[in-house]
Amino acid sequence: MYQRILVPIDGSATSDCGLDEAIRLAKLTGGRLRLVHVVDGLVLSTGLEFATCDVVGLLVEAGAEILSAARAKVESAGVAVDTFLSHTLAERVCDVVVAQARQWKGDLIVIGTHGRRGAKRLLIGSDAEQIVREAPVPVLLVRPKAEALAVARAADAAAAQPEAFAA
Repeated sequence: MYQRILVPIDGSATSDCGLDEAIRLAKLTGGRLRLVHVVDGLVLSTGLEFATCDVVGLLVEAGAEILSAARAKVESAGVAVDTFLSHTLAERVCDVVVAQARQWKGDLIVIGTHGRRGAKRLLIGSDAEQIVREAPVPVLLVRPKAEALAVARAADAAAAQPEAFAA
């Protein structure tokens, strides 16, 4: 049961909660993980068009670093792991994750989620929700505990500050 567990990650504290749960499951079942990071093309249509640097290259590099750190974490737990980095920029995150689940023949998808509701979910959307709707396999949504959720939201908000783009 659950020998091939697919884990989409984005480097956020919330996705780390999903990764931690996937590691626990893989250790219990003797399974392996595939970590997936998607360079989201929508990021490029949100006001960064003025940038003179190679934004796509920077996002791909950051994605590779996220995967590398997560891979090291999984390996240190004694779980088999491989990674997939998507940077086509033409597909939604949910489409890449669902396609990977099919191609890799995954048994389960584990996703860390904020659990947004109401207007925030409507405005921001939910990759997790779309994956649940379209996935060919079961999907486990992992919400951080209340204390961890507050820390995760603060960390994610700090990472999204405009100062991060300052020279």
